[in-house]
Amino acid sequence: MDTEVHSGDQPPTGWGERIWSLALLAFPLGVTLWLLLLIGPVREYAPLVFGISWIPSLGVELNLLIDGLSLLFGLLVSGVGFFVALYAKFYLRGHPLIQRFFFYLFLFMLGMLGLVLAGNLITLFVFWEITTIASYLLIGFNHEKASARRSALQALLITAVGGLALLAGLLLLGMIVGSYNFTEVLAAKDKVHSHVLYLPILILVLIGAFTKSAQLPFHFWLPNAMAAPTPVSAYLHSATMVKAGIYLLARMCPVLGGSAAWLLTLNIVGAVTAVIAAILAMRQTDLKLALAYTTVVALGILVMFLGSEASVAIAAAITFILVHSFYKAALFMVVGIIDHQTGTRELTALGGLGKRLPITFAIAVAAGLSMAGFPPFLGFIGKELKYEGALAIAEEPTFVAWAAVFANALMVAIAATVALRPFWGRLPEKLQSVREASPGLWISPLVMALLGLTFGLAPALIADTLVGPAVTATMGREESVSLKLWHGINLPLVMSITTFALGVLAFYLQPQIRTLLNWIANWLPANSDTQWDRGLDLFKRGAALHTRHLQHGILKHYLAAVFAVASVLLLWGLMRSGGFDMTVNWERLTVKEWAAMALVFAGSLVAIGCRAPLTAICSLGGMGVGIALIFLFFGAPDVAITQLLVETLFLVLVALTLHRLPHATEVSGRGFRFVDALLAVSVGTTVSLTILAVLQQPLISPTKEYFELAAVPEAFGRNIVNVILVDFRALDTFGEVVVVLVAAVGAAALLRRKLKPNVPHDDTQEEQA
Repeated sequence: MDTEVHSGDQPPTGWGERIWSLALLAFPLGVTLWLLLLIGPVREYAPLVFGISWIPSLGVELNLLIDGLSLLFGLLVSGVGFFVALYAKFYLRGHPLIQRFFFYLFLFMLGMLGLVLAGNLITLFVFWEITTIASYLLIGFNHEKASARRSALQALLITAVGGLALLAGLLLLGMIVGSYNFTEVLAAKDKVHSHVLYLPILILVLIGAFTKSAQLPFHFWLPNAMAAPTPVSAYLHSATMVKAGIYLLARMCPVLGGSAAWLLTLNIVGAVTAVIAAILAMRQTDLKLALAYTTVVALGILVMFLGSEASVAIAAAITFILVHSFYKAALFMVVGIIDHQTGTRELTALGGLGKRLPITFAIAVAAGLSMAGFPPFLGFIGKELKYEGALAIAEEPTFVAWAAVFANALMVAIAATVALRPFWGRLPEKLQSVREASPGLWISPLVMALLGLTFGLAPALIADTLVGPAVTATMGREESVSLKLWHGINLPLVMSITTFALGVLAFYLQPQIRTLLNWIANWLPANSDTQWDRGLDLFKRGAALHTRHLQHGILKHYLAAVFAVASVLLLWGLMRSGGFDMTVNWERLTVKEWAAMALVFAGSLVAIGCRAPLTAICSLGGMGVGIALIFLFFGAPDVAITQLLVETLFLVLVALTLHRLPHATEVSGRGFRFVDALLAVSVGTTVSLTILAVLQQPLISPTKEYFELAAVPEAFGRNIVNVILVDFRALDTFGEVVVVLVAAVGAAALLRRKLKPNVPHDDTQEEQA
């Protein structure tokens, strides 16, 4: 097990650490207070939209949409973020890289806030990718460890690929609706569902959500992300990145939800993810890793309930989002305190800490009871709603209900394991000097645990203010939610009692269950994590193979490949064009034009037949002069002058450098080169035929008329080509001048370089030596 690098008891390193910590505390606190002031308007089910135009030509606006759903997630991101920042201030105090950590955490927080408050599909994607980059930096914060670097890269690649799929889905969705704003998109359900691209859009959006929220088969990156410092894990697992996929599914419910594909996919994927992750959590002895797998369980449960049209199921999902955020943040911070004070979080090395860490023990018990769903905590209300929602799912009520019971039972066992086992039993000898952490470390998890208890005792505080408006925004219609601690004796209560009984049994049998699961894991040929490594290695070998065969460094082969592909594409286009007139009016050509063509033809023949490199280059120069003459005869003197200058410069440079290059005394290769000849003939033929086909099409160009009318009054020039180059496309021309200048500098450097002459190698002298 890798232990974390934390300082904690060291003094601050300087004013930079103090300023960054204060800024990181002030920002989420200010956002939290601002969002709290908006509860009243949002409670009246009146979404607030405001912002500015970002890319008007593409219809992209940088605006915010604050309704019940975005308000709930925004408060979680900023509120939990404040307490995580407070915890990190003391957890990493004195760390040499703490200022960098605070910057990464601020970027992560900003990206997540922008994501949940975005009122535009493109804006959402931009902040979606900001969270991807920020999480990569945070997970790999301890970059000196190979495990941290590997986990950061794994999270980046998986979520980035999902992000690309999401971008494609969002672009298609905006194209169908005709707008990227959520106000128009969410109101176009019928139009989207009836479109032929609905299923591709659904698949792309689900891939983005599943990769971000660690659903099967992408679940393995999230437990590996525990390589991040504990404050990051507490934030990432409770209120931020992994909840981004859940937010996306909830946000898209009004426009993409309701179809059989949506309902069945979310039910099955969520249920299977929850069950498998719960089983994997039972075999972990690292407290942080066990909590990471329970996060995957919670995400699977949330996905499962979002795949329903029943309002009680959506209410269960929204309530559980709050429940999970409170207890998961508290428990991760508790594990961080244990690691901080003892130097380990390995379950087998802990025990008897209840007397040494009494406040931490009390916080762990409170958060663990909420996680297990015991009354009077909010977790009990959430669990009752989950069972009621599972029974209300019309598609697969039995399957979903049993999956929920099984996953929750194992969650009870894990909650008891994290909250009780480190604090019970005999205290190891090496932990005799352990003392309670400073208040700066336990104040944040204490608040999180108390929030779970407070809202459990007074659920009305959040029923109409947070849960109800969020359910309304998710369902796309007005819904009222009633949260009660006691629902009477009913089937959900029986399911809760069954969950407790199975959870307690699993807790006491955990050593035997862990042994069995480890035996099964050793028997299996591979797991998802090892398959990822194999796939990544296969990708690297494929890239190396591609590089060896395509990026071999032989310029001749590069040019041959480019010309061959261009020839094939041109030929394919000509074949699809339906044919064209091959007749050419040769009578219109004058003697001077025939002479220029003869010069081009003669130059090409000499270049093909000669063996001396300088002669071949000169013959190509003759071809260039003939082409320049053709340009001049057909009314393009500017192009003709450019052609002459290029040919002259090229000939001079080659003449000066050719004799100094090794092995350049004779054209390489002897005899007739059939492949080169075939390639040359095919390219010349297809290009000529393409030009003939293009010239037979009518010229329809609105820019032609514009430049004809604007050249004199706006640019004060009658040569339209010069006007375009100098005035209308001045920056483009400037770029071309810079390119020519760079090429001239390179040529001058080449001319100044002293190359060694090509001296034949004498083997006899070497043998005598």
